[in-house]
Parts: sequence; C-alpha cells; structure tokens
Amino acid sequence: QVQLVESGGGLVQAGGSLRLSCAASGRTFSSYGLGWFRQAPGKEREFVGGISRNGDNMYYEDSVKGRFTISRDNAKSTVDLQMPSLAPADAAVYYCRAYSWNYDYWGQGIQVTVSS
Repeated sequence: QVQLVESGGGLVQAGGSLRLSCAASGRTFSSYGLGWFRQAPGKEREFVGGISRNGDNMYYEDSVKGRFTISRDNAKSTVDLQMPSLAPADAAVYYCRAYSWNYDYWGQGIQVTVSS
C-alpha cells in the first residue's frame, strides 16, 4: 500500500503562485510514475502533469505547459507541482497519483482557490 498526502493548497489571488507537495509512505516510491490531476466543480477529473519514475521525463496538459512544473524527490518520497501565474480557471481540487502496471493510488485531494 502507498499512502499519499497532499499539502500546499489554499487561496491565492490571480497571478499568484502556489507549490503543491505530495508525500508518500509505503512501498518503494521510485517504482511508481507520478502525476497531478485536478477536478473543478461540475467537471471531470483531468490530467495536469506527470513525471517518470526516475524524473527524466515530464508531461503536461496543454493549458499548463510552460507554466506549471512537476518534480520529484525519490529520496524524500515527494512529488511537487509548482504553479505560478495562477488564473481562476486553475481553481480545483488537486490530486496526487502514484501508479505502476499493477497499482494505482490516489491522495485525498487538496483545494486550490484562485480569486479574480
């Protein structure tokens, strides 16, 4: 089992920044791909960014590409999402995900609110 706990969310003004962090406990952290997803009210959960097991490859949804940065620290078992230049459209509950070919774990989610 892997437990994922997100932190760093909150309320920020448009144009501001937040850094989300997800701490994992349990099985070998470096064996999992990691991702951040978000879900706004009335919308489906969507992919935001992902990072490979060794951290060499990152992937982003088009609306955040060039703006958000995902990173991981396998020694600390954490994955972060740096979010500068936030807009009201970025407001959502953000979820951390750890996955492999036979496992799929999610955090409980954390709220990000962006005021205009």
